[in-house]
Amino acid sequence: MNTRLRALPSIRHTLASASDSHQRFVWGAAASVGLGHLPVAASGTSLGGRLDELAGRSVLVATRDQIAAALAFIALDGIAQRLVVCTPDLAAEHLPAVVASAGVDAIVSGRGAELGIENLEFGMRSFQIPDSQFPIPTEWVLLTSGTTGAPKMVVHTFDSLTAPIDGALPQPDDVVWGTFYDIRRYGGLQIFFRTILGRGSLVLADAGESIGDHLRRLRAHGVTHVSGTPSQWRRVLMSPDAREISPRYIRLSGEIADQGILNALHSCYPLARIGHAFASTEAGVGFEVNDGLEGFPASLIGAPGDVQIRVEDGSLRIRSARNAARYIGEQPSALTDADGFVDTGDVVERRGDRYYFLGRRSGIINVGGLKVYPEEVEAAINRHPAVRMSMVRPRRSPITGSLVAADVVLALESAAGDGAAFKREILQICHDRLAPYKVPATIRFVSALGLAAAGKLARHA
Repeated sequence: MNTRLRALPSIRHTLASASDSHQRFVWGAAASVGLGHLPVAASGTSLGGRLDELAGRSVLVATRDQIAAALAFIALDGIAQRLVVCTPDLAAEHLPAVVASAGVDAIVSGRGAELGIENLEFGMRSFQIPDSQFPIPTEWVLLTSGTTGAPKMVVHTFDSLTAPIDGALPQPDDVVWGTFYDIRRYGGLQIFFRTILGRGSLVLADAGESIGDHLRRLRAHGVTHVSGTPSQWRRVLMSPDAREISPRYIRLSGEIADQGILNALHSCYPLARIGHAFASTEAGVGFEVNDGLEGFPASLIGAPGDVQIRVEDGSLRIRSARNAARYIGEQPSALTDADGFVDTGDVVERRGDRYYFLGRRSGIINVGGLKVYPEEVEAAINRHPAVRMSMVRPRRSPITGSLVAADVVLALESAAGDGAAFKREILQICHDRLAPYKVPATIRFVSALGLAAAGKLARHA
């Protein structure tokens, strides 16, 4: 464990202790911030001159853009008793429940007036606070990216959020991170902390910019490390601007990284190290795989170390200091089992000396009483060299209840080819790798597949 991180109790103290912060930046599409130019000394802040009004309170951060969110995180960590991170897509009907359950009594920027809660617009002036009282341990409340319904609220701490980063630091001085994630979600927040706690800079995505514009902006800032979901990376590879960047390191997380996407990334970026991480908002970062292969080594199960991993009834379970502390809400469910393990809900299968992800337990397609995981079928389809993305869904059947149907996006150069031949080839790959009931009954070629706000396939659109 990196004791240096544990000795620094807040983001602001971390920045204040860094000798090279003046050379580091956080770049957005319309604005940028020099980390060395922030008033981040132990007695300063960058929050509108009103930090004393937020000290010890439960504060909802509902900023309009990521740059403002980053500045709010820096200002409030160690000052607010609770920091509730509002995702940009949080539906208005869920906001009152989030506010009530988290005990929110102040909102930073944008969405508080209709709830009768004090709303503080974000600014950039310094304010002095008494060092004798602060920093305090701030609870970070993150919202899950569930596909339907109200999000769950998950409590993390500075320690649990930074625990996965201990072994990754220090990093070279010239590291520039880019992430397709939003930093108001767990995956993006991890990259934010890697930048702040390391010696790097960060390029943030903007919801309104095209893939090409974002890639060109990444190139302009000299990006070296880039993270995103497999679906986001598939969209990058479908873009004619994919080679605008030449990263040294590519990181995938948030969805299953199948062999198709790993091979495609290696082909496009042959000089980059490519790794995929298993992580969730509740479990934190479980492990990283850097051998270029899908799945993970069976030796990780039961291995000693800071992270304990086991498989129970086919489901991956994780226990570590990276786990969230608890859920909050009206009737919060238990986050861990009796032994302290988080049940991730991801189903895995051992084949030889490796485990492979089949899919989410909650996403099963029932074909005549037999279970089909959409992600397992997609992994087979995506092995076809002409396929760029696929999404498997149920199709109602009067006989079996459901059949397996697949929507497939072909590479641009293949889209005008022989569709019937492509279907035969895809089906042959599926027959070779899957049980007969898992093979798609229908394949439909589409021009694009939608992504949810979290960067994953929009399976319930």
